[in-house]
Amino acid sequence: MQDKLTLFSFKGKYRILHLTWFAFFMTFVVWLSLGPMMPFIREALSLTEQQAKVLLILNVAMTIPARIVVGMLVDKFGPKIMFSSILILGGLVSIAFSWMQTYEQLALLRFLSGFIGAGFVVGIRLISEWFPAKQTGVAQGIYGGWGNFGSAGAAMTLPFIASSFAGVDGWRYAITAASVVAIAYGVFYYFNVTNTPKGSTYFKPKKSGAMEVSSYADLALYIAMNVPLYLALSLMTWKLRDIEMISATLALSVFATLAALFIVQTLRTWQLNAQHLKASVPKQHQYKFKQVAILNWAYFVTFGTELAVVSILAMFYVDWFGLDKIYAALLAGIYPFINLFARPGGGYLSDKFGRKIILIVTFSGVALSFLALGTVEKEWSIYSVILLTIAGGIFSKAGSGAIFAMVPLIQRRLTGQIAGMTGAFGNVGAVMFLTANSLVDYDQFFMLIGLVSGVVLTLIVVFLEEPKGHMTEILDDGTVEVIKVN
Repeated sequence: MQDKLTLFSFKGKYRILHLTWFAFFMTFVVWLSLGPMMPFIREALSLTEQQAKVLLILNVAMTIPARIVVGMLVDKFGPKIMFSSILILGGLVSIAFSWMQTYEQLALLRFLSGFIGAGFVVGIRLISEWFPAKQTGVAQGIYGGWGNFGSAGAAMTLPFIASSFAGVDGWRYAITAASVVAIAYGVFYYFNVTNTPKGSTYFKPKKSGAMEVSSYADLALYIAMNVPLYLALSLMTWKLRDIEMISATLALSVFATLAALFIVQTLRTWQLNAQHLKASVPKQHQYKFKQVAILNWAYFVTFGTELAVVSILAMFYVDWFGLDKIYAALLAGIYPFINLFARPGGGYLSDKFGRKIILIVTFSGVALSFLALGTVEKEWSIYSVILLTIAGGIFSKAGSGAIFAMVPLIQRRLTGQIAGMTGAFGNVGAVMFLTANSLVDYDQFFMLIGLVSGVVLTLIVVFLEEPKGHMTEILDDGTVEVIKVN
């Protein structure tokens, strides 16, 4: 591996990086097209404000379990087949969504299409295979930042496509066009990447179905950290019942199913780890699960904020400041545009100065920015609001870069599962924040983000540890490979 980064090269590991961030980009174009398209959909189908907000919640809900499942599958089957499958299947579901006629059909297909957001997890594992630890921050930052720009790509292109077609169906053509491109790229991607560099070993967990931990205390924390995932899905179910979209009987059935799934997962997690812990965990396989837990809550804030804000920003500008729909969508597109430099910047600074210190700085910025937005009033200048959202966006996206600069350094063979759980918490944050947005005004929504950011900042300062030393993995032939962490 070369020590010097040549990011604009298209050879070797850089070719994989560029092909993979664009795959991620296309998943976000398809997935987060709903935000900039929502003013068009709401007008075309005469949706109420609550119906529109529920669609936004449904759009991120499926991604919660999907990222957990995809994290396990990518560790087992490899990134190439997983990313291609997600692009192709996600594109097909998105096309189906764009041609539904009733609100119930739209809601169901939008919920199902949320799994395409799990593509992010796949690239985290692939990039960690191709780049050394001292470059993983900036490489993951570019992958995540340039890929996340897909939401800005959707905001800057799809409204024009939608408005160029006569009648109320322009939004259908716009989403269909984006989905067709995603499907085509999924096929292309499969034939142009490999899971590892030539001669490298693709490490897999010994067992699948749950994450391996290093102690009984970690096992208890792992089980406890699964609770918010189910609470988020329960919250979404409650919201659907609250607007009478589903019956009380169906809601109770969903609650019972989620409770049963949690019990089954807990038993599976215990069974997988019981024998593993009883025999004592080899030192090279040990890690501290508290690191994973703190990163989960950190991504709950950074990516949860990003998804929630990018989903509501166009409507916020229209509802509070009376802007034109296309102009509002373009202004909202500035927020995800920040990903081009902020997330790679967070990763680069983490490589250079340390993961923990950059997380402290970025979370301080997130908290202050959104607490300030929490005081916004309709009489404010739109430009001052835009500047504050840009500031909050820079800090939150840089924080995401710092988080995933650390994720691959915890335990190499579990990277997919750790990334999957961390990514799922980002969607939990989005569901929580978007649900709050459906219950309160926009200023209170921003204030909530600021307060939660402050709590997580405290966890980072007190409990997070800077990765040091090295990881070791045992090859199939019994030899040990040393992987430097810093």
